[in-house]
Amino acid sequence: GERLFVDYAGQTVPVVDASTGEIRRAQVFVAVLGASNYTYACATWQQTAADWVGAIIATLTFIKGVPKLLVPDQPRALIANPDAYEPVTGRLMQELGEHYGVAVLPARPGRPQDKAKVEVGVQVVERWILARIRHRRFFSLVELNRAIVQLLDDLNQRPFKKLPGCRAVAFAALDAPALKPLPATPMALAQFKPARVNIDYHVAFEGHYYSVPHQHVGAAVELRITAGTLEVLLRRQRIAAHALSHLVGGFTTVAEHMPASHRAHRQWTPAKLIGWGERIG
Repeated sequence: GERLFVDYAGQTVPVVDASTGEIRRAQVFVAVLGASNYTYACATWQQTAADWVGAIIATLTFIKGVPKLLVPDQPRALIANPDAYEPVTGRLMQELGEHYGVAVLPARPGRPQDKAKVEVGVQVVERWILARIRHRRFFSLVELNRAIVQLLDDLNQRPFKKLPGCRAVAFAALDAPALKPLPATPMALAQFKPARVNIDYHVAFEGHYYSVPHQHVGAAVELRITAGTLEVLLRRQRIAAHALSHLVGGFTTVAEHMPASHRAHRQWTPAKLIGWGERIG
């Protein structure tokens, strides 16, 4: 229950687009628990920060708990400032650590012994899962992951060569009792994007404009975007939140974000102006 080692395999799996016949290579993520060697694997399209974090979340759900330490390599997708002694993790990885209460301890560059468990785990997955599906044709990532999950149980039940039991038995005896419980809700995957508050106290994202309290005009902020929401963060504090809109050229404006003079001006709608004119004559 202390360390979970994670990495991507060098071997990829071809996935065929049924409509075009185009072949795309899927990446294979592998995670191994330190004490029991209990193994998880899944396929993702790429190795972006969202792919890494999404696969780690799936791993924690699979093992039904949270270890004390997470040990990845130092890929650019996860580590904002790689360093042998004081690496700085990226925003999405920091959010993962905060949400699940797990510390991130990246392996030192060029030191595979720091994550030897997953180095061996990658070889095991390539031998006992990827080799067994190498002659099958897959037409979606979902189909590929379904095949991997079916073989994972067999892998974890396979007896050890030099030790009694298997990965599943060792996991139940050693790792499972030591894992911290999962939080009530899984972490929502988000992307982060720097932005600046315009003079009209709005920030732009994909052609749509979202309001920010007018006191922050000109401030450098960070956008946190999930599947349905957009949050504006200033020094890690949320100053605005909106439902995500895909209307290009549109505005999402909260009245409380406007200066008092603008709120008063906004009350003069076309209908109110015409009514005022009609009363005069």
